[in-house]
Amino acid sequence: MSKTQAAPAAKAAKSEAAKPKAAAKAAAPAKAEKAEIVTLRQLATEVAEAHGLSQKQANEVLSEAVSSIGKHLKKGARIRIAGLGTLEVRKRAARTGRNPATGEAIEIKASKKVAFRAAKDLSESI
Repeated sequence: MSKTQAAPAAKAAKSEAAKPKAAAKAAAPAKAEKAEIVTLRQLATEVAEAHGLSQKQANEVLSEAVSSIGKHLKKGARIRIAGLGTLEVRKRAARTGRNPATGEAIEIKASKKVAFRAAKDLSESI
């Protein structure tokens, strides 16, 4: 076989090897659509309609609920909302991390984070 005959055969072999990759890309699920963002105001509108309240009253009630939750979390309380889940403050210890750009070791300070654990009913319904 001459070089000119071997070259097309090699190209064909390469293109056959490339087909599974292309098929895998085509078979891969499309990027997930962005989730809809629901604001506190939209929730207040739904509550107002469901309970015959004015928009302003519903907004005040939900805003007060959010601020009350924040106050209790600052005090270190755990908040359990039936059907939704549990909110709590968790302490994160200081640790050593890495700067991804340089690879240099850096010290990450201890911090507190709000953690949410969904209720069993909510997790199962999703």
